Amino acid sequence: MSSLYYAPPGGLRDQNSRTVDRAVFTEAYAFLPAHTLSDITTSYLPGWEKSRAWVLARPMSGFAETFAQISVEIAPGGGAKKPEPDAQAEGVIFVLKGALELTLKGETHQMSDGGYAFLAPGEDWSLANTSDAPVSLMWIRKIWEPAEGIEKPESFVTSDQVTAARPMEGTEGKWATTRFVEPDDMRHDMHVNIVTIQPGATIPFAETHVMEHGLYVLHGRGVYLLNKDWVEVEGGDFMWLRAFCPQACYAGGTGPFRYLLYKDVNRHMPLRGMLGR
Repeated sequence: MSSLYYAPPGGLRDQNSRTVDRAVFTEAYAFLPAHTLSDITTSYLPGWEKSRAWVLARPMSGFAETFAQISVEIAPGGGAKKPEPDAQAEGVIFVLKGALELTLKGETHQMSDGGYAFLAPGEDWSLANTSDAPVSLMWIRKIWEPAEGIEKPESFVTSDQVTAARPMEGTEGKWATTRFVEPDDMRHDMHVNIVTIQPGATIPFAETHVMEHGLYVLHGRGVYLLNKDWVEVEGGDFMWLRAFCPQACYAGGTGPFRYLLYKDVNRHMPLRGMLGR
């Protein structure tokens, strides 16, 4: 485990572990504790060499329908020359642990813990682990939705470390969001941000809104309201919320509570089904 970001260690719980646990799937949300990302829940992705993946979220009719979120571990010498199979898909890569080479439009970027890349639809990109240790990353994918007069967004590479967190109004910095794109940039129809809540601070009301969410806890501990349930969460836990699921939280523990947050934004609501999603 990184000191800043929880990376799934894999493995398998021993035979003396409790079977009853916190994992739950409801009509409003799903909660996957960190240890559910074990060796027996991995999958393999076409075109990805020496890599394994845990699928945390995928579009499902009647549940969250806009995005997929995948935790990927790449062994030394592994990677993908053509990672994205869908030319209409945009994506975000967030490095949890390790050193990774991202090649984007022929230029190679060295990424490490906290590295962030937005990958535009139809972009030419590839990944390689040229180090001698595994790399863990989050990969979030969504079909980009065209809108009249709106150009496609451009790919970019940055990191958590060089992007300043913006405090929420009236919280004196106790609740802040690291935004990697401007909220009013209409080219972007998804945001993948980092929320940081200091110990004892809170989101003081039950947010209820149209955006779907994927929340991966990067660091720390908190208690999260998911629909009607207050759930203790910690590093490596994942929450999957469908639209309008009430949500709130407060931070616990001795350090900041941080999570990577996906939401769909900046588009009209389709009135004739999900338009092929």
